[in-house]
Amino acid sequence: MAAVQEGSRASMRRQTSVPLEGSMSDTLPSINFGFDDLRDRMAKFTVKFDNFIEQGRKRVLEERNQFRMNVAELHEDERMRRKDIEIVQIKTTTHQHTVDREEAEKREMESAIASLASQRDQHLQQRDNLKAQIAETQIEIENRLNAQREHQKHQDAQSRFNVPELDFWMSTLCLRIDGAGRDDRLKFTFTHIDEKNWEREAWFELVTSSRDYDVKHCRPKLEREAVERVLDRVNESRELVVLLKGMRQLFVEAMKS
Repeated sequence: MAAVQEGSRASMRRQTSVPLEGSMSDTLPSINFGFDDLRDRMAKFTVKFDNFIEQGRKRVLEERNQFRMNVAELHEDERMRRKDIEIVQIKTTTHQHTVDREEAEKREMESAIASLASQRDQHLQQRDNLKAQIAETQIEIENRLNAQREHQKHQDAQSRFNVPELDFWMSTLCLRIDGAGRDDRLKFTFTHIDEKNWEREAWFELVTSSRDYDVKHCRPKLEREAVERVLDRVNESRELVVLLKGMRQLFVEAMKS
């Protein structure tokens, strides 16, 4: 358009400079629209525009492809994050189960330790009690041994002085003295008690572990009260013959009844 205007101005200048003489055709302005230049410029513009469109299309395709790639990467990242979250959740659940199991095992161990500590305390107490009982038992054993030694001394002294008398009463009372299977017991056996059977025996066991005499077993069986009365006389007099006579008399009465 600028070229057309420029051509019009040049024609008007020529018209003003042409003399008035001549034909009318000569006086007409020479119009040059510049179509060639315009066509060339339009062709160049078309080429530029086509290049611009092509570059725009390429840029849009590239951007769209890049966008798709970015979206795919985002989807992949999201999938990976979800997978990571699932793995973390699984690890968290496993860790929680492990913690719960360890807590349960810890409580069981603490309970077992408390139980063992209680048993240990009980065993220590029992040990102390047993030590005290052992000490008391040792003292009691020592006292009994001392008493038995004293009694044995008394028995030995009495036997030394009364051997002839004991022999006399063994012969007179038809008596036999044996051991009763224990160190602190003697068995006295009588015969000629039953008038129907002179060989029938009657016996009793005498306990000599303490200062006072005691009768534990006898055959035939006697009333305990009667035996206690005999023992009272014996322990008061400290004479063995009183025991022998008294027990023989009880056996005679028992067999008669």
